[in-house]
Amino acid sequence: MRRLRDLRTMICDRRLGFATDEVMTGYHRFEPGLGPTGELPIELRLTWGPPNLIEWLDPADDAFMQHQLEGTVTLGGWAEDIPCCGTLELLYFTKHLIRYTFTFDHGGASYRFVGEKVNVKLWNLPVSHTTCFGRITDLVTGKLVSTSVTHFRLRTLPAFLGSFRFA
Repeated sequence: MRRLRDLRTMICDRRLGFATDEVMTGYHRFEPGLGPTGELPIELRLTWGPPNLIEWLDPADDAFMQHQLEGTVTLGGWAEDIPCCGTLELLYFTKHLIRYTFTFDHGGASYRFVGEKVNVKLWNLPVSHTTCFGRITDLVTGKLVSTSVTHFRLRTLPAFLGSFRFA
């Protein structure tokens, strides 16, 4: 009973959020002249979740179903475990997509990754929630550096669900 009371207090006081860890792997390709040629591995290790469920679920709030993310990106041909931070937007109702946007620094330059899981509909969740199409651009010039396709592997679902925690 005490846990239920504590949970109710956290919700009413707007202090209840959650966090989870997601891993996506796949390949990326550098634009000509910007890195090695061919398909190279990419891995995104991201932690995301809203600190406040009430605000996160409020359609009148500017940050409706949007929250911070942080983690690392590994780019074959460049480096491993580069720290990154940004946002995750669940645009289910407006654009039928999930958008990951984060920045990272490497080799004295700053970059932006924008990846989207597209055509998100209830009847195609196993496909739309598992494939992310991404682009890495130079943060200053906007020049395209790399394109990628990453996948949330269903075999990692138990670890993903097990990482869920209230925050």
